[in-house]
Amino acid sequence: MTSTHPESGPAELAGLLRTQGDLTDPAWEQAFRRVPRGLFIPDAIWAPDARDATWLVHVERDDPYWSQVVYSDSAVATQADDGAPDGPGGRGRYVTSSASQPSLVLRMLDALDVGEDSRVLEIGTGTGFNAALLAERLGGPNVVTVEVDGQVAAHARERLAAAGLAPTVVVGDGARGAPSHGPFDRVIATVAAGPVPYAWVAQTRAGGVIVVPWGTPYASTGLLRLVVKEDGTASGPVIGRAGFMWLRQQRGLTGGWRTYVDTSAPVETSASTLDPDDILRMDSPARFAVGLRVPGLCQVDFHASDGSGEYTLWFYDGSGAWASLDYVPGAGEYVVEQHGERRLFDEVEAAYRWWERNGRPDCERFGATVTANGEHVWLDRPECVVS
Repeated sequence: MTSTHPESGPAELAGLLRTQGDLTDPAWEQAFRRVPRGLFIPDAIWAPDARDATWLVHVERDDPYWSQVVYSDSAVATQADDGAPDGPGGRGRYVTSSASQPSLVLRMLDALDVGEDSRVLEIGTGTGFNAALLAERLGGPNVVTVEVDGQVAAHARERLAAAGLAPTVVVGDGARGAPSHGPFDRVIATVAAGPVPYAWVAQTRAGGVIVVPWGTPYASTGLLRLVVKEDGTASGPVIGRAGFMWLRQQRGLTGGWRTYVDTSAPVETSASTLDPDDILRMDSPARFAVGLRVPGLCQVDFHASDGSGEYTLWFYDGSGAWASLDYVPGAGEYVVEQHGERRLFDEVEAAYRWWERNGRPDCERFGATVTANGEHVWLDRPECVVS
């Protein structure tokens, strides 16, 4: 966790972000100083259980950890299991809503490049803090924010009112935008999407900007900045990394991997020289590329506890298809097993070799063009379509 700043409350957070070099726009600094993040964070947040980090536990406002995390440059887990945690003792399993890391909030607001009179649509109200920053700078009538969860939206409305701010809060499916409130000059999504819903493009004026965490649930997402054209399409590059919760209808598979992998099923055995270390890490550029080229892919890994460095990667897609690769340090060739109509590892290896042939590109070399007929992923320039 990033250390806190000697000032207190909103000034503490603004000072910290300024010291880090994240807060350089005076207008956004004024908004950060006027809008207290702590007002928008729920009285109970979620943190990993110190006794078993696979579970989440409540941390109340009077706990020192609450203040420490709220006024630091950290994301804050604000909901578990869509608001219905059923683990032992009320513990939760999955984070389903969070307050974004403030430095990332700033990067996205800077990329949005608002004007003084910009009308902004936000997808994913969450705590309401990001909507509050926008409303503080642009005025409440210029900000519309959409939240799928009614309880989350109610909390945001309450806290926005307490802050004296009045953006329009809509309860609904963020993928549909807010057509009755458009058109907009800017759209900012605080949930990840891939593909980008065309409704967001259709509700944005020509020349407008859409900023959205984008990619696939298989890998950490990139921050995509699209510019809307006169012909009703939008196109732009990835400008950095940005990890977020997903639009609910675009989430990856949940539940344990054994829900989707039947290890007693017949397999096809082969061997591969692919080095799995390049796709093991969530932030690996190879993994980002593989996720774009192999739809529906999920992965889990299990490392040997004897210090040998051996591990097994499992790939699955929810259809019953799965593959495994057994990694042994120094082996040079690894055993692969596959089952199902899809040969998932063959697809993964083909995508990996494509990534190698194209110069092992980082995520910032990718971009997307969104049209009424779908989304086209490209490498380096829109003419070089990947998928």
